[in-house]
Amino acid sequence: MSSGSGPAERVILAARRLLKNLLDTGETRLRLAVIELQEERARLFSLLLLSGIALLLFAFGIGMLMLLIIVAFWQDHRLLAIGIAAGILILSGLLVSLRVRAISREPSLLRSTLARFSEDKELLDQTRIDHTRVGERHEER
Repeated sequence: MSSGSGPAERVILAARRLLKNLLDTGETRLRLAVIELQEERARLFSLLLLSGIALLLFAFGIGMLMLLIIVAFWQDHRLLAIGIAAGILILSGLLVSLRVRAISREPSLLRSTLARFSEDKELLDQTRIDHTRVGERHEER
């Protein structure tokens, strides 16, 4: 018998292949995580920039609308017009802050990477169960 095909050599080769496969899978998952982080960073930057511009324009628009309403009711009900405008602004701010809170609680970071890790774990669990069943069949014989 040649020394290269003994049981110990086959076990070592199988262990090397297993280690290589694990490293390849880990590298793939790490690359996916890096890509997702880069995409998330770009998305957050554009979201913050556009949100800032929208808030600035919205604030100017509300200011002009309040000024228009107050000037229109200046003679008869100026205090009532100012109070209603303030109430609407406070209520709107509260609703927007509740929506921001709901959005911030949604997990989105590394969603695909975590899903792939879950798939990998399920496949490993299925493989382990299959190997256990094969081992039980061999013991029965």
